[in-house]
Amino acid sequence: MTLNTGDRAPDFEATMDNGEKFRLSDFIKDHALVLYFYPKDETPGCTKEACVFRDNFTSLKEVGGEVIGVSADSQESHAKFREHHNLQFRLISDPGNRIRELFKLKHFLIPQRITFVIDQSGTIRGVFESQIHPAAHAEFAHKILQEIRKSAEGKAVA
Repeated sequence: MTLNTGDRAPDFEATMDNGEKFRLSDFIKDHALVLYFYPKDETPGCTKEACVFRDNFTSLKEVGGEVIGVSADSQESHAKFREHHNLQFRLISDPGNRIRELFKLKHFLIPQRITFVIDQSGTIRGVFESQIHPAAHAEFAHKILQEIRKSAEGKAVA
C-alpha cells in the first residue's frame, strides 16, 4: 500500500541529474519538498507534468516548497530532459526503482504518476495520484504547501 498523508517519508540517498548526491533528510531541513514520481523522460504526459511544475516553480517556492522529480531514467537522460525543457528543479535517477519501493509505489505496465508533499519534519502532508491529469499535480502541491505555511505561521504566533 502506497504511503499516505501523515506517514513519515522514508529517508533515502540518490544521485541527481547534475551528479550531486541528494539525501532527503538533509534537503528538507531547509524547506518543504514536492517529490513527484513520473514514468519516463520526454513522454507526452511526463513532459506536460514537468513543464507545469516549471511554469509554477516560482509560486511553489513562494509558499516554501522545492520540487524534485524521480523516475527510473538515467542521470544523462534527466540532464537532457531538464535542459530541453528549461526545468529549474532537479531530477533524481532511480534505475532500480529502489526509491519507488521505499514509498511503496505500484509498478504495473506504467509506473505510477504520484506526488508527495513532505514538510520539514519529514511528514507526508499530501499525496496526489493521477496518470491522466499530469497538470493537476502542481496545483495540488501548491494547495498543500499553502496549508503547511499557514500551519507553521500559526505555530509561530502561538
